[in-house]
Amino acid sequence: MTTDSAAGRSAESRNGGPAALRPGNPRAEGPARHHPLLVAVTLVLVALNLRPALSSLAPVMGDVVRDAGLTSGQAGLLTTSPVLCLGLFGVIAPRLAQRFGTERMIFIMLLVLGGGIALRGLGTFTALFAGATLAGAGIGIIGVLLPAVVKRDFPGKISLMMGVYTMALCAGAATAAGATVPLERALGQWTGALAVWAVPAVVAALAWLPLTRGRQSEAGPGGTSMQGLWRNGLAWQITLFMGLQSALAYIVLGWMAPMLRDRGFDPTTAGLIVSGSVMVQVAAALVAPMLATRTPSQSLAAVSMLGCSLVGMVGCLYAPLWTIALWAVILGIGQGGAFAVALTLIVLRSPDSRTASHLSGMSQSVGYTLASAGPFAVGLLHGWSGDWHASTLLFIAVAVAAGVFGFLAGRPLRLRI
Repeated sequence: MTTDSAAGRSAESRNGGPAALRPGNPRAEGPARHHPLLVAVTLVLVALNLRPALSSLAPVMGDVVRDAGLTSGQAGLLTTSPVLCLGLFGVIAPRLAQRFGTERMIFIMLLVLGGGIALRGLGTFTALFAGATLAGAGIGIIGVLLPAVVKRDFPGKISLMMGVYTMALCAGAATAAGATVPLERALGQWTGALAVWAVPAVVAALAWLPLTRGRQSEAGPGGTSMQGLWRNGLAWQITLFMGLQSALAYIVLGWMAPMLRDRGFDPTTAGLIVSGSVMVQVAAALVAPMLATRTPSQSLAAVSMLGCSLVGMVGCLYAPLWTIALWAVILGIGQGGAFAVALTLIVLRSPDSRTASHLSGMSQSVGYTLASAGPFAVGLLHGWSGDWHASTLLFIAVAVAAGVFGFLAGRPLRLRI
């Protein structure tokens, strides 16, 4: 597999022009069986459910540890295992899609996701761990397949649809992070507050069900081997950009609230600051892909978003407390935009939906496995140093590395077989 310059044809292919009709392109694979609006709406419903399982646990973790009698190691395992599962299961998603059909696999994995979330309502460590594993598996497989669906069904609206998709991911994360504690108070128990997020997952599965009667395997792999993808430099640049920027995101989700509490904020205020920063990601995720695709290269967009993440994080940790809202907003812009650009690059750099499916599987499986090491390393550094200075240096190093790979991945090149 090689790369070629996409500068002279990027606008044409993104807007569904003649380049979009070449063999191997989604439009050459046959007309869609479902109205694009139906696909778009159901895609958003699915995306809204791909983060609550990850973001709903942290707000009630203290109560979970106390009531379930968890050790610190068990608590850490509950936060790390679903992220690891995103990577471990994401790599097999293209093969499953080819065998069982893309739409059918998304439907099945939505039910698996809902079942995993519901298991957490039992309240034991075994149930919590099993639920986290199932939820991570479902999210990992769905997350790999959806960008390929966008590549296939929306070849002329890639930037818009990837922005909407990423916005829905961020909105789901922010909603669960902000609503789980009020749900705990309303229901009188954290088990119900965690299990209730299974309901929207089942609703999304029911909404997606009509799509399973249409085309099934266009987003999956075809007869040609994709082994060359794992030896391709551009594919690895996209993968490392995805993984490193995701590591920054999980560091913020897992440790920003404790960092702010050590700066003097009470738990409620610290949680609101983090939730507000995640909410900013929603708008950034929608706008960033549309701005990034105005030019053939997305390098400037990738580096700019990483710069915002770095400046926002350092500001939250060291700037005067009365300016914290400003730095939280900048952090949210950077993280939401970086994630959206990373997902968009998967689609833009792929010549067809089959390649997009494999590149999505590679970048997200390796990327999320790499990302899971971020919050784990921060915990080790904090335990070793007793403060957050070493963790800040780690954040800076990861952000710089992510910026380098984002610059390389953003160049106007295209993967070719």
